[in-house]
Amino acid sequence: MKAVVITEAGGPDVLQVQARDIPNPGPHEVLIKVAASGINRPDVAQRKGLYPAPEDAPADIPGLEVSGTISAIGKDVKNWELGDEVCALVAGGGYGEFVTAPAVQCLPIPEGVSLLEAAALPETFFTVWNNVFDIGGFQAGQTVLVHGGTSGIGVTAIQMIKALGGKVIVTAGSREKCTFCQNLGADLAIHYKDEDFEEVIKAHPDFKKVNIILDMVGGDYTAKNIRLLRPKGKLIMINAMKGRMGEVDLLRIMANQLTLTGSTLRPQSIGYKGHIAKNLQVHVWPFFPEKIKPVIHKVFPLQEAAKAHQLMESSEHIGKILLQIPVEV
Repeated sequence: MKAVVITEAGGPDVLQVQARDIPNPGPHEVLIKVAASGINRPDVAQRKGLYPAPEDAPADIPGLEVSGTISAIGKDVKNWELGDEVCALVAGGGYGEFVTAPAVQCLPIPEGVSLLEAAALPETFFTVWNNVFDIGGFQAGQTVLVHGGTSGIGVTAIQMIKALGGKVIVTAGSREKCTFCQNLGADLAIHYKDEDFEEVIKAHPDFKKVNIILDMVGGDYTAKNIRLLRPKGKLIMINAMKGRMGEVDLLRIMANQLTLTGSTLRPQSIGYKGHIAKNLQVHVWPFFPEKIKPVIHKVFPLQEAAKAHQLMESSEHIGKILLQIPVEV
């Protein structure tokens, strides 16, 4: 098969298409003939040598989510059949024509979503459910602040939270992005380059404080996030793009019984991820396509993976970036 390989740690140009053996599924796995793979920031970090793959994943083929058709089934898999169309969360190897996935991490294609579009779903939907709903304990009627509103995580969080009865505030880097978020369902969108998001939220008559904050920024956002939380609110970290160190008011945390937490999804067990998949199928998939839809910025052919990574690092995209597979290379 053809696959995009990280030839060495470095910039986007280190991504090269090479020939690799088609992997064999284990007893509890399926082999997927890949239609498309999603591009995610952990892929960029892995390419730079900052986020090594786990032992059970290909060390040099990135890709954490795919859509495609099941072409082989492990001997202990009971819930899928050859030819089933699925989208799946994988530990790596998604930038190839074939990839193996634990059967429990596969999901059927939601209604109204094409096979290509479905590659935009697993990584962000698993991540948002894990952090906002499982760790955050979200309940209908609560308000959630999501930083990076037009990222893949952001557009997913807006739709999931609104569909399940919440209010959403987002930050975004341009007026165009703010408008997009509001059209997608955000109750308030703040242009963080022109406005102080803390001041805007505190001055807004409908908000002032929030229940949950999903933050991928870190750094100097931390103190502001803490001041914005309601009593018993939760700040949940999923990245730290502006720095891993932030100012923390310990007395405020004590007085308001706040929770500061976070997670990474990739190292979690297959059983843990399988539990998320079940929740998504039961609680979120029924909202497709009326209240939830994939938001795709651009689709690149496999051989242009470097350009896809350049776009990801520019942060100019709105929604997901995909690689279409297979192609003639």
